Amino acid sequence: MSFVLSTLPQTWPWLILMAALAAGWSGHRGPAFALLAAFGGAALALGHLEPLGLAVLSAGLQLAALFPRGRGPAGWAGHAVLVLWSLALGAHLLPGVHNLLILDQVQAGPGGAPYSLHLNLDKPLVFFALLLAWPALLQRKDPAGNPAFLSGLLLLAALLPLALATGALELEPSLPGWTLLWVGANLLLTCLAEEAFFRGYLQQGLSRRFGPAAGIAAASLLFGLAHIGAGPAVAAFAALLGLACGLGYWGAGRFRVPVLMHFAFNLTHLLLFTYPGPA
Repeated sequence: MSFVLSTLPQTWPWLILMAALAAGWSGHRGPAFALLAAFGGAALALGHLEPLGLAVLSAGLQLAALFPRGRGPAGWAGHAVLVLWSLALGAHLLPGVHNLLILDQVQAGPGGAPYSLHLNLDKPLVFFALLLAWPALLQRKDPAGNPAFLSGLLLLAALLPLALATGALELEPSLPGWTLLWVGANLLLTCLAEEAFFRGYLQQGLSRRFGPAAGIAAASLLFGLAHIGAGPAVAAFAALLGLACGLGYWGAGRFRVPVLMHFAFNLTHLLLFTYPGPA
């Protein structure tokens, strides 16, 4: 808590963004976008957003709001634009955006590799864009049932022991002073945005057209490929994590399930193992 309080002069705008994300996740769209607008104004005033960045992000959200009206070739073009837009946000490619570096080459524990944390303002916009463009995002789906859900949970539970057995991680219980800030950032700025795109949008959309098996497999593989910059091993584990979350989502039919599964995996990794990997 002391670390969170000490960083408030820098991080307070992101508390507004986190509140906006929480409101949107719970289905309160009006308050969510009002808080998002307040965050945009604060970020602009403090230099985290340049006018160009604000204009680009605003235009993207406005286009996302028009997305559900597209049909036929216009609809397919809209899907392509939405995917490219989301990938650009996730890869921090848009101009005029300055994410806040709040942890710089710190160690979670003595055996962990140096770790840096940015409080992003671009990647979370993926969730808001999909909230506008993909009305089915938060809707409850017909659950496939307990076998699929439990299969996802079992796979999720096996991932970190598998990483330990293969030497990708080492056991190292720790509670860094910055854990509370990490929790908010990881759950709302990372897991919510990533699961909205890969499970809520890609898996759901592909499953509608090609069936659940193809949708889960494709979204999981793409999730792994999105992590290839960290190396093949990380990409492989990410694909397995995506498969676990995808099965959980399919089995339970609720969007909150893959978000919480993803977050539970990341939190367990931080608290019990070398994070983000061995030094």
